[in-house]
Amino acid sequence: MLRPTKHSHPDRTVINVSLLLLARLKMRRLDDYDALRKYAKKSVVGGDVLFLPALNFLYLMGLIDYRPKTDAVEYVGPNEAI
Repeated sequence: MLRPTKHSHPDRTVINVSLLLLARLKMRRLDDYDALRKYAKKSVVGGDVLFLPALNFLYLMGLIDYRPKTDAVEYVGPNEAI
């Protein structure tokens, strides 16, 4: 859910989980897929459900890239993906 409604808890949205993942990736630059999933699950109630939509959102925004050989997600920044 990208557009919050009056029934949405602010901490349990795709935007919030995306923000948490982005902050972690900015710090580490490269992180394992499973480690990111566990981090989302630990940080937010329902984070395991919101993890994949949040990751897809960040990828569509051009902020991250997936490395299939190492099964890792890399932060590429706002201008490096173009």
